[in-house]
Amino acid sequence: MGRLGVGLALLAAAVAAPGARAQDDGGFGRGGTPGAFDFYVLSLSWSPTYCEAAGARRDERQCAPGRGLGFVVHGLWPQYERGYPSNCSAVERAPTRQAMDVAGEVYPSEGLARYEWRKHGTCSGLDPTSYFRSAREARAAVTIPDDFKGPGAARRAAPVEIARAFVLANRGLRPDMMSVTCARGQLQEVRICFAKDLRGFTPCPELARRNCRAPEIAIDAAR
Repeated sequence: MGRLGVGLALLAAAVAAPGARAQDDGGFGRGGTPGAFDFYVLSLSWSPTYCEAAGARRDERQCAPGRGLGFVVHGLWPQYERGYPSNCSAVERAPTRQAMDVAGEVYPSEGLARYEWRKHGTCSGLDPTSYFRSAREARAAVTIPDDFKGPGAARRAAPVEIARAFVLANRGLRPDMMSVTCARGQLQEVRICFAKDLRGFTPCPELARRNCRAPEIAIDAAR
């Protein structure tokens, strides 16, 4: 069995493990020293699931009919080997218009970008513009598999199959460098781990163990 096969077997075991959780970021509370973290997680949210679940609270720009959004950037999150920092700066630097212009290239809404800066960007050790540029760089480094591009049709798949599609589409990515999460039986996010310098993917065993444990999940069509 090749490295891909071994990695996918480990991922499948993690998905099936009784202790696996559908959603758990493993954080240890607020605070942290800006810039003091081990790696990044790029979180890609499946927009149709968000738009259905958020109801009246959803962002109308992101969920407007006809946008056809599939995977969108939820955030770029500084992580520890165990857990993660959040809301690291007591004196927050508000993003400038220049920073928000950069954020607009990768985030589906300005409100989400501002929230992500407060919760996660303040832990990066970067200024807002540089943080959003880093999110743009990480997103550009990930190839979305063809099956998840365009409107398509609603379908069902095993989490391990979704992971396999991303591994095959991205050179250097392995199952122990990512996780697939679900909510209420639906695809929620794909989370991919990057080295702190964003020059490549990196193993993240704690996050990889948090794969969706459902044998199969719904993937709603982009609208």
